[in-house]
Amino acid sequence: MSYNREFQQKVVEDRRLAILRFLSEDVDYAMNTSLLQSALEAIGHGVSRDCVNADATWLEEAGLALCEDVAGILVVRITQHGLDVARGKAVVPGVKRPGPGY
Repeated sequence: MSYNREFQQKVVEDRRLAILRFLSEDVDYAMNTSLLQSALEAIGHGVSRDCVNADATWLEEAGLALCEDVAGILVVRITQHGLDVARGKAVVPGVKRPGPGY
């Protein structure tokens, strides 16, 4: 694997962890992808809505989130397993593990 490919994988893993953290900190553990896109941009992950949707779908397939189309808007809700990953209590390949103390 090339250095650039390894770096890109780290970026993806970090972005997925960030999404889980945003969801874990929300009052009802859910956000739509528009809000997630804005939140990601605020922390240096300026990505397209398609990218956020793809990450949300990946998280759902991994059992870390649930996705629901509400009037054409994708709403993402964290699962208990996703909450455990966001807090570092569980590890899932493809999601960065948070540092100690999170």
